[in-house]
Amino acid sequence: MSDFSDGGQGGGIQAEGWVCPVPLRDYPNIVMGHGGGGKLSADLVSHLFLPEFSNAALDVLGDQAVLDLPGMDGARLAFTTDSFVVNPLFFPGGDIGSLAVHGTVNDLAVSGARPLFLSAGYIIEEGLPLETLGAVATSMGEAAQRAGVQVVTGDTKVVERGHGDGLFINTSGVGLVPEGVTIGPDRARPGDVVLVSGEIGLHGITIMSVREGLGFETAIQSDSAPLYELVVAMLAVTANIHCLRDPTRGGVASTLNELAGASGVGIEIDETSVPIPDAVLAACEMLGLDPFYVANEGKLVAVVPPDEAEAVLEAMRARPEGQQAAVIGRVTAEHAGVVVARTGIGGSRVVDTLVGDQLPRIC
Repeated sequence: MSDFSDGGQGGGIQAEGWVCPVPLRDYPNIVMGHGGGGKLSADLVSHLFLPEFSNAALDVLGDQAVLDLPGMDGARLAFTTDSFVVNPLFFPGGDIGSLAVHGTVNDLAVSGARPLFLSAGYIIEEGLPLETLGAVATSMGEAAQRAGVQVVTGDTKVVERGHGDGLFINTSGVGLVPEGVTIGPDRARPGDVVLVSGEIGLHGITIMSVREGLGFETAIQSDSAPLYELVVAMLAVTANIHCLRDPTRGGVASTLNELAGASGVGIEIDETSVPIPDAVLAACEMLGLDPFYVANEGKLVAVVPPDEAEAVLEAMRARPEGQQAAVIGRVTAEHAGVVVARTGIGGSRVVDTLVGDQLPRIC
């Protein structure tokens, strides 16, 4: 920790004392990639923030912190926070208000927690039409009601015109983790099966198509949706689910790399088994993108023991959110920390974490 702090001399963080990978030190100023969920984001968290705030709950680096409640007979609280800066504010399948609810309740749900309460912090740019703000608030309230959570506290700030890009929203969420459920990014084991709950890439491509005015032959819309009921159905089959993540920024590829790194295992996936809509494939080919790195807002990745996989998959497919769930790969003891994809022509490729993000400002 002393390598990253100010050594007790005051003056805040001293970059010259860092022991960190080249990508972070090569950027004296923040760039968009630092918020993209790739290697730059990971470096920023691991080598700047984490040493300053390190504690047992934070060091797990999950989508949420799972906290023991003293004197509460083993009860555990899940706590998460997220900020939403999506551009545009409204898009097919959702808007920044519903997205803020779904993104936060899903971060709670993938710990197995039942989402209960949210906060809502609105950072509003001067000049935003009240009608726009009202539409966002209405959508957020409706999404919270559908997700079974209450917005119980909040804050409003207004910044000068030209300094806020319309509207940013920060949400924090609180939920309760059931007894006997322990899900974490470091629990994947060789032999485990990797599942995805449905078609990937829809959210990121929807945002890009609206932002850039792109038209496709097939209508495409964001998959933004709450996932708690899907998780409940999976846990009804077995509490022995090792890992759950919602592959938002950085997509499925970044999520799998995070799990492989945290668990010290390798992951092998079959590209042909990953459900990807034709419209997403076409858009990615046209734009030069890899769908494995495109963000999702209504999907999850699960790592489960092999003897539980078929039953969990069946339970997922019985839910509307998981009708197109599929087995996409397995965990291996080989090439620890590395994700490898078997291609449709019989070869293989390393699916690494991107330095930045293919599509910024998508959530």
